[in-house]
Amino acid sequence: MIAWLRSAAPDAFPDPSRALEEPNGLLAAGGDLSPERLLAAYRRGIFPWYSPGQQILWWSPDPREVLWPAKFHVSRSLQRELARSLHEIRLDTSFREVVTRCAAPRARSPGTWITPEMRAAYLRLHELGHAHSIEVWRRGHLVGGLYGVRVGRIFCGESMFSREPGTSKLALAHLAHTAAATGIELIDCQLESRHLRSLGSEAMPRAEFLRLLRAGLQ
Repeated sequence: MIAWLRSAAPDAFPDPSRALEEPNGLLAAGGDLSPERLLAAYRRGIFPWYSPGQQILWWSPDPREVLWPAKFHVSRSLQRELARSLHEIRLDTSFREVVTRCAAPRARSPGTWITPEMRAAYLRLHELGHAHSIEVWRRGHLVGGLYGVRVGRIFCGESMFSREPGTSKLALAHLAHTAAATGIELIDCQLESRHLRSLGSEAMPRAEFLRLLRAGLQ
């Protein structure tokens, strides 16, 4: 059984070790998307993920999909795009639009888990300085990007989009290549996907991820 968050205390989460094995990582339901609760969740290795019409669901999967910045895989096609320098990378100049583009229906996924409530919640986190966007621009148009939440030395990626082929990869490449200079040691990808694996992500036991997270908060 999963826990129901009935307490008003934003940090009233059960220990991630209590998460279900099937579906992998489902830990709790309920609560709200206030900045205090979201930050308390991320600092415990927990994130919200649910569909429209559902209660808010909170997850902490085991294993956790992560990307070490130094292991980011640059394919030949991506190398060519980086060398051509046709795109401009900007940080936090159009966070709202990045989230809106990430929430837009896609050919293989007509629905979205980024509900209006989720968009408003992450915009508030951005206004407070905790959520950030990496944007790819071409000729004054936003053509790709990603957004996520920074927790200490870990960047928790939430979603990315491409309006031109490969532009979300350019955003992730910039995050990986500037990680050392900005104090980011690990990129949290949350869940495995073929796309992320092609870019160098790997599975990490939840206990190890939580250890790194705690160390990164100090």
